[in-house]
Amino acid sequence: MTTDRPVDNAPYLSHTHAGLTIEGWARAAVQSYWRIPELKVGFDVGAHPWDFMGTPTLFISHSHLDHIAALPVYVARRRMMKMEPPNVYVPSECLEDVRRLLQIMHRLDRGRQIAHVEGLDPGDEIDLSRELVVTVFATTHTIPSRGFVVWDRRNKLKDEYQGLPGDKIRDLRLSGTAVTKEVRIPLVAYTGDTSPAGLDAYPAVYDAKILITELSFIRAAHRREKIHKFGHMHLDDFIERADRFRNELIVAGHFSTRYHPSEVTRVLEKKLPESLRAKLKLWI
Repeated sequence: MTTDRPVDNAPYLSHTHAGLTIEGWARAAVQSYWRIPELKVGFDVGAHPWDFMGTPTLFISHSHLDHIAALPVYVARRRMMKMEPPNVYVPSECLEDVRRLLQIMHRLDRGRQIAHVEGLDPGDEIDLSRELVVTVFATTHTIPSRGFVVWDRRNKLKDEYQGLPGDKIRDLRLSGTAVTKEVRIPLVAYTGDTSPAGLDAYPAVYDAKILITELSFIRAAHRREKIHKFGHMHLDDFIERADRFRNELIVAGHFSTRYHPSEVTRVLEKKLPESLRAKLKLWI
């Protein structure tokens, strides 16, 4: 857990990989909230650490309370500190209700709830900057839900023009010839709550350098068909897909409150194949 914070009002863990810092916390039915400071982006807001206030863009996977309850707090704190209104993206199915929530909190709190709130559908893309774009995919949960992938995108010289002198490339460009192509690298994938179908339907989840996902259930006695029905993952789902995870790092959290952290660690150390154990970071 980080230290020396001016206000310590919500716990979070921190881990750095490939120049990106993953910060957050997730426990099933309690609260989930994450951010990647270098990308200036956050995911879900079941609670709101004071440190996270500076994150200007927030993607909310779904509208269960443990993923959205602190949205008015986040919006109000930014206004109180004279920051720009945040950009908040939610599943399109809950857009109007989220706007209504902020209006209600405005009336209750007597403080303006100013935010740019937009709805997202699978297939949508949000430009964060020239180099970063977020794509949206459908996850499988008990209510409409979304997952997100943050991509690094660059324009690269097309293969057929590799090795040409600079003046030749310039002349081609001036003549209207497209000499570059866009190349995207998936940096971070975030699934929120989902059954395995949510991962399987969007291959970039398995290719992202960093995958932040849920692992709600681990005991053999917990029936997977019921777990999947309620939109969650079981340890055996990870084991079955061990060869599909091409990620450098998998951050697994959102464990059921039935489990003590020591049980989670013990079971996963025993059951996970080495290929997964080496890249899995338990968020407990």
